[in-house]
Amino acid sequence: MVSHAQWKLARDRKVAESISEGEDSAESAERVRRRLELDLAWDLGQAVYDRRTALGLAQTELARRARMSQPQVSKLELGGSMPTVPLLARLARALDADFSLTPLGEGVRVSFIPHDPAHTEAATEPASAPAAEAETDADAGTERAAATG
Repeated sequence: MVSHAQWKLARDRKVAESISEGEDSAESAERVRRRLELDLAWDLGQAVYDRRTALGLAQTELARRARMSQPQVSKLELGGSMPTVPLLARLARALDADFSLTPLGEGVRVSFIPHDPAHTEAATEPASAPAAEAETDADAGTERAAATG
């Protein structure tokens, strides 16, 4: 089996060769666009791999949690596919993280941000009585304003 580093090196070599063949041609812009797309797929796969291994999950367990097959997880981690937004959402839930795409120049930074245990606990606790009363009062005011229009 090919490691991530070996696969990326082979891919980068192939992309570099194709780009150097025609720097000034109209095809070079397409090659650059394709290289950026490949970089995004690779970075996404690396982010999934890093988060999965940080959690100590096997590919089969991540696949089960995200309702995927193990070969799909493997292909994704190797940068061989570009997932849809619903799949990214399932992966984020399966990896107990938030998913982030941040534009950086021509590229994009991909990351899975682990959920903060304190933040998760605060979100599951019921609202305090004063806060709940304030929300009820605000809702009543909105309803009155809508009724008087």
